[in-house]
Amino acid sequence: MPKVKKIPQRQCVGCREMKEKKALLRVVKSPEGAVSLDFGGKKPGRGAYVCHSVDCLRKARKSRALERAFETAIPAEVYDAMEAELRGAENEQ
Repeated sequence: MPKVKKIPQRQCVGCREMKEKKALLRVVKSPEGAVSLDFGGKKPGRGAYVCHSVDCLRKARKSRALERAFETAIPAEVYDAMEAELRGAENEQ
């Protein structure tokens, strides 16, 4: 009987739904403390996952889920930059 490969699951910090890791966008806090979006999923640092929608990012911002995940305060400019970057990525698709 062939082995079935597990598909990694992660929870979106905005909507709290479990989805495939590849279907989510990684938000990463680098070792230097900078918070940014990681479209490739390979940047070094602590990661949290959010859906590819601006709504989920807004929910995560409202509930302060990313701040709890990274145990640090995230300035509003960083959220605005991530939202703009996410909108740009949505328009490209």
